[in-house]
Amino acid sequence: MRNLNQDTITQAVIARFAQTPDPRLKEIMTSLVQHLHAFAREVKLTEAEWMAGIQFLTATGQKCDDKRQEFILLSDTLGLSMLTVAMNNDKPAGCTEATVFGPFHVEGAPHYEHGDDVANGASGEPCLVRGRVLGADGKPVANAEVEVWQADADGNYDVQYEGLEHHRARGILHSGADGRFHFKTIVAEAYPIPVDGPVGDMLRATNRHPWRPAHLHFMIKAPGYETLITHVFRDGDPYLDSDAVFGVRQSLVADWVKQADGSYMLDFDFVLNPAHVAAK
Repeated sequence: MRNLNQDTITQAVIARFAQTPDPRLKEIMTSLVQHLHAFAREVKLTEAEWMAGIQFLTATGQKCDDKRQEFILLSDTLGLSMLTVAMNNDKPAGCTEATVFGPFHVEGAPHYEHGDDVANGASGEPCLVRGRVLGADGKPVANAEVEVWQADADGNYDVQYEGLEHHRARGILHSGADGRFHFKTIVAEAYPIPVDGPVGDMLRATNRHPWRPAHLHFMIKAPGYETLITHVFRDGDPYLDSDAVFGVRQSLVADWVKQADGSYMLDFDFVLNPAHVAAK
């Protein structure tokens, strides 16, 4: 088609996707074009502004590597990650709510036994974390894989440090026959998300703060259950109501209780949703 103009180009582009073999891909691409074009019309996007947008996205990609995912950080700060999580994790009452994955999960975390020190040298006040993995019926889930990761007292994850020879403040253990687990670590502290890249530029330009309330990341897997990706947030944190990535859920807020020896303890149970088996 020739002589396209601002009134006819959208339908012309959509028509190019008409023969897409995968119906879901066709649906997504068609809607994407419609919304992108509608956005450009609504804000009367200039060529200079679109070029700035391209440069921003290019810089976002260039900031990504095997230790940092700037696009996840961008999705998180725009609320898109949490929207997607909410739409895809509508669990029955009583099941532990999901929240954002975050940009600092890595494969290959070390394995630990119950009672081991997952902090492994990370800076912070000592803390004992214990809890249970349960099914929606209240019965214990044995041998569930419990993966945990967190920032240290300086607000950094281990992968943000150059030259570390081993992982810190992250690890994997398995629930016992009674569904219980416990491990030593450090107290969760509030920290700012990285602001040395394009996402930081966006936050400064829009007068937003980069802080996340104190939390521990958990990913729990067990056969017959949906994988749970969530956080446990520290009660009383000043950023619970203004999390930079919109991830807080009240049901995930818990108390870190100070003990007589000055250490802390966190008790938290996780309730998994049974996996739904597609009908044959």
